[in-house]
Amino acid sequence: MNNTDTLPHHLLEVRELTAEAFAPYGEVIVPQRTGGQGALAGHDPEALDGEAKLVLTNGEPRLWIMHLPHVGLGFTRIARHRRVTQCLGSLGGKDWLIGVAPPGEPSDDARPRVEDIIAFRVPGDRVIKLHVATWHAGPHFVHDECLFVNLENLDTNRRDFHAVPLPVECRYRL
Repeated sequence: MNNTDTLPHHLLEVRELTAEAFAPYGEVIVPQRTGGQGALAGHDPEALDGEAKLVLTNGEPRLWIMHLPHVGLGFTRIARHRRVTQCLGSLGGKDWLIGVAPPGEPSDDARPRVEDIIAFRVPGDRVIKLHVATWHAGPHFVHDECLFVNLENLDTNRRDFHAVPLPVECRYRL
């Protein structure tokens, strides 16, 4: 018997991912039609408000592909990164789930309240950018395995990983 068998359960309603709903936790990056390399498409990212605001200055950026097995649809701990934004998106068009709670002050050691954790379904054609210090658990998915593009810092998991246990097992209500 593992420790999740003894913890009470907290069910998370899975919400639709919209820019407005996700704003307290991060930004949603959506596909943008362009004309391709060298084409005059009139797209000027410096002139647009909708570009994701990345914080990658507190270390060396790392862009990599995570190959994850199915780990279930529940979690008993939640984590955050206090120095960097993190971008996640699935490859191959697979939908996935993430649990999030509002960021606290990066210097604050308080953990999020369970009632503040909410869940989103991320469509396979979207990438999310988490604000600095946003609490998150996932990615989770129903597939046997999934590939994810991940943009963070090279030392994020060694020097910028603040995880805390939860008093319950959070489960996604599908």
